[in-house]
Amino acid sequence: MTKIIMHGCNGHMGQVISDLVAKDANAQIVAGIDLVDKGGNAYPVFTDIEACDVEADVMIDFSSYKAADGVMDYCAKRKLPLVLCTTGLTPEQLDKMREISKETAVLKSANMSLGINTLLKLIQDAAKVLATAGFDMEIVEKHHRLKCDAPSGTALALADSLNEAMNQEYHYVYDRSQVHQQRDDKEIGISAVRGGTIVGDHDVIFAGPDEVITFSHRAYSKTVFGKGAVEAAKYLAGKPAGMYDMQDVIG
Repeated sequence: MTKIIMHGCNGHMGQVISDLVAKDANAQIVAGIDLVDKGGNAYPVFTDIEACDVEADVMIDFSSYKAADGVMDYCAKRKLPLVLCTTGLTPEQLDKMREISKETAVLKSANMSLGINTLLKLIQDAAKVLATAGFDMEIVEKHHRLKCDAPSGTALALADSLNEAMNQEYHYVYDRSQVHQQRDDKEIGISAVRGGTIVGDHDVIFAGPDEVITFSHRAYSKTVFGKGAVEAAKYLAGKPAGMYDMQDVIG
């Protein structure tokens, strides 16, 4: 039984994960941390992270980058493994994350979905065959109208995965309206769409002479990210200090 502290427990993802863990025979949330205790949780909630003295195997953080420093300090001090799901971390916070991984296990991924992380592996195998044969590689990502950053972190992770397979030979093109020339052989195009309530769509397109192969992932709810976070927590519990990602979980 993996004992979890849920940081950001009263946020949307915190509640999604709470519901998932309640149905998981191999995991239990033993404490939550949030700015406000709304009541109604099946575990104690602390509004001050330093006041949380509950013994646990791992922490899941799905909150805000503003709280990330306190979360990392807490986990480093207690040698508590950390699944860091919060996005938008500053370069300084990313440096700090790598530093505290010397003290405790830290898992960070651009996307917590098990499906996306499987896709990252599949497209590498495809690229080694198709890009080598002259297929062009393009990524199209779609998200809801409220998402501020573009392209998405997941789209960049997909591009990086393709580039890694091709020994970092490719450059990225984000906006062809500013590039009035024929497509380069060594480029990966990345396009972003924003609208409505799209949770997250990603297409990786291999376009060759007379044929097109597309790898697609559709997220229909944020539950997929919660499921990945829970699996990551169960994986990370008991692991030695170091940096981990979702490829370790699915591998």
